[in-house]
Amino acid sequence: MQPPGHSVVRLLEGWLPRQRWFGGKHIPIDGITIGTATELHPGDPALHHLVLDVRQQTSTDHYQLLLGTRRNLPDRLRPHAIGRLPGLGHLYDAAHDPELTRPLLEHLAGQTTIGPLRFRAAPGVEIQADLDGVPVSAEQSNTSLIYGCTYICKLFRRLSPGVNPDLEVNLALTRAGCVHVPAVRGWIELEPDHGVNADGEPATLALLSEFMPTATDGWSLALTSVRDWYAQPAGASEPVPGAAGGDFAGEAERLGAATAQVHRDLAAAFGVTPAPAGQMRALVQGMAEQLDQVGAAVPALRPHAPAIRAAFERAGAAATGAADAPPLPLQRVHGDYHLGQVLRTGAGWVVLDFEGEPARPPAERRALAHPLRDVAGMLRSFDYAARFLLAGEDAGPPEAADALERRAQAWAERNRDAFCAGYVGNGGADPAAHAALLRAFELDKAVYEVRYEARNRPSWVNVPLRSLAYLAG
Repeated sequence: MQPPGHSVVRLLEGWLPRQRWFGGKHIPIDGITIGTATELHPGDPALHHLVLDVRQQTSTDHYQLLLGTRRNLPDRLRPHAIGRLPGLGHLYDAAHDPELTRPLLEHLAGQTTIGPLRFRAAPGVEIQADLDGVPVSAEQSNTSLIYGCTYICKLFRRLSPGVNPDLEVNLALTRAGCVHVPAVRGWIELEPDHGVNADGEPATLALLSEFMPTATDGWSLALTSVRDWYAQPAGASEPVPGAAGGDFAGEAERLGAATAQVHRDLAAAFGVTPAPAGQMRALVQGMAEQLDQVGAAVPALRPHAPAIRAAFERAGAAATGAADAPPLPLQRVHGDYHLGQVLRTGAGWVVLDFEGEPARPPAERRALAHPLRDVAGMLRSFDYAARFLLAGEDAGPPEAADALERRAQAWAERNRDAFCAGYVGNGGADPAAHAALLRAFELDKAVYEVRYEARNRPSWVNVPLRSLAYLAG
């Protein structure tokens, strides 16, 4: 039985803004339309796939929802309840119900087409269908389901027109034999002409990849090192990060080398293009526009704005000043590179999530860029890790805060230097040779972080603001 559309919409208008993955929390919802509704599993419980068209001000965004219905809702699913409708029962987010996530894998294994949904397996891949999917617990912009020790399925909550870059890039790197990405096993797509699509391309709904059960994410490893570093007793002289247990510099260097290899594989798969005339001017203009927008919304950023703007202008001048300077090489990059996007396995580092920064428009996320944009993202992440644990330390005496800040900077600098050494040592572009460009990328990323945290995690906004005190200096 299909749930009545108008009643579901009424419930969703109150439920959607409370979801971590909903991108429009700061803007009132003007209306919701169910773009597509496809029954994937009948009975009790039942599973319906919905594409929601959400109107906010002058734009419409598209969100994916696995809608479950049950006559009786178990306690384990109550945190994910959407509401209740007479005659139908409880409605809830079925991504959290293992009984209703198995049908996704069954349809992928059968490569079926149901209504406008297409389930696809990668060439030569046979998918095991008898596994239940359990969502990962970490909050994120999408929802990932773990199927046993075999697969991870990323459900893209906010849908983009056309093929999602995460599928496009991972599939190309899988075909190229890149050892630093999880192999693609399958995907789900929405047929063209259903609202989300552009230029007749299917829209990507989900990506099924190889799961690495023994891997640890880079953010967790880095924070363990930072905690150990802060636990070192203060003596007559400041301790050095390399002397502390749990030193991360070796891993940072290996991560830099893996990053350079991924960049080489991306260049081979998608090509390299010289930056067109005026590209740097347009880039700097875009950075300045974001700075103005975020400064208007976050007053604490404004004292740093003049120094940041001057750094952007220096980067533009350095890239265009010499008439005989070769144009900058542009290629596909990760686009949202940080410690939370990498895993340390027994065999080395693995890179995840080539979707790009979620707050940027789809065209910008797919655009070619200089590889140092990714390097800047990871360097910012080392600063984030170093200062994340200090977010609540503002109330202490100034001398203690200054000592902690010195330790944070020492840890970040050691690991930033190690990462760059590994990157250059494995053939990556030398950050020292493009210092102005790298600094502009870092500052632009920090401004983006201020906007993102102010909108989504206000208690974290001081983390990027803290680092701006020296980064913009």
